[in-house]
Amino acid sequence: MPVGSELSTQQAADVLGVSRPFLVKELDAGKIPVRMVGTHRRIRLEDLTRYRDTIDEKRHKVLDKLTKQAQELDMGY
Repeated sequence: MPVGSELSTQQAADVLGVSRPFLVKELDAGKIPVRMVGTHRRIRLEDLTRYRDTIDEKRHKVLDKLTKQAQELDMGY
């Protein structure tokens, strides 16, 4: 997709692999910038990518912490 592309909520949800209602909740909570075109929400691909990268980073930190705890408890190989 070209830089500056805008996605519908369904397209954005598909990119993230989440449901449209979940995405709309994230938009309404201000976690992802959104632009209204009439009654339709539009999400910039750049903003969606930034959100995805932030979520991925948080997920990796939690997984690293759990891995470290499991190793400390001799639960992992």
